[in-house]
Amino acid sequence: MKPGVQKVRVLIVDDSALARRAIGDALSRDPELEVVGYACDPYVARDQILSLQPDVITLDLEMPRMDGLAFLKILQEHHPVPVVVVSSLTPAGSAKAVEALVAGALDVIAKPDGGRSLGQIARELTLHVKAAGRSRRRPGYAPVAIEAAKPFPPPLEPGQFSPRRIIVIGASTGGVEALRYLLPRLPDGLPPIVVAQHIPAPFSRTLAAHLNALCAFTVREAVNGDPLHPGLCLVAPGDFHLTLGRDGLGYRVRLTQSPPVHHCRPSVDILFRSAAEQAGNQAVAALLTGMGVDGAHGLQLLRAVGARTLAEDQESCVVFGMPQAAIKLGAAEQVVPLPRIPQAILKMLSQPVLE
Repeated sequence: MKPGVQKVRVLIVDDSALARRAIGDALSRDPELEVVGYACDPYVARDQILSLQPDVITLDLEMPRMDGLAFLKILQEHHPVPVVVVSSLTPAGSAKAVEALVAGALDVIAKPDGGRSLGQIARELTLHVKAAGRSRRRPGYAPVAIEAAKPFPPPLEPGQFSPRRIIVIGASTGGVEALRYLLPRLPDGLPPIVVAQHIPAPFSRTLAAHLNALCAFTVREAVNGDPLHPGLCLVAPGDFHLTLGRDGLGYRVRLTQSPPVHHCRPSVDILFRSAAEQAGNQAVAALLTGMGVDGAHGLQLLRAVGARTLAEDQESCVVFGMPQAAIKLGAAEQVVPLPRIPQAILKMLSQPVLE
């Protein structure tokens, strides 16, 4: 740990003593983290928050006396603290996890099941807690209003864009909030949109369904071999990289489970690199909030081949890491606050490019 850097202080909230101990052991191994307390339910957690003033809370959603989702909503209203949710992999757990992200949780981690132990997800949990600790979600932070953009923007006339045009978007911590703002403010009839959001399987499917209900166009989780077409937005499934392949004048998506990049799968760099190779200057790319550097080099490649590139600015980012890394590389043609990104994308698409 670098001298002078304060540890991120973590409160663990879970009704299972075994889970509390396992999470605490995993986080305590990292020198940048300090577990300051444990709570078996939200009522104990409330007192611990007031006395311990943690920087981050890990929160189970299924607890007695008060469920974690209800507690999260109260917490965000009265004492906003960055929250990383630890949720079950059941369909009900996935729905609750996405609802928690909508309610203000910064990230979600899948609880261990028969396929993965908590030890196997310890690194992922540690990275998410660190990102939450470095976020701007503190008392006094005013996030961008996320209300759905209704009525929907008027649809565009068909045939305005070359079949080679494509929009690619990457995001991590805080990205669900950003996508819920950005996508509903884009009209139907745009070139296809592909999103790489760092989120575990199977939460990505539930997230795509949630976004679909907010947007004028179709949003769904990508399936290997899906053809892309105007009015369609595909979200990369959790635990799969998504790349583009040419299909006539347009594109199809390919899903792979090659090794994680920057500890991420899906990786924004993988998506952006394939867009640079397959779409070249026909692509418009936006890199949104998130910790780390994933997407920065991919955005640099896109700009080098003549694609139009955007990075979210520091003021609107929950975590400025990924956009900041891209900006330092000179990869972002424009640095834009989230409320201006929808219009910036539309303006870039309206400008002609060489085929």
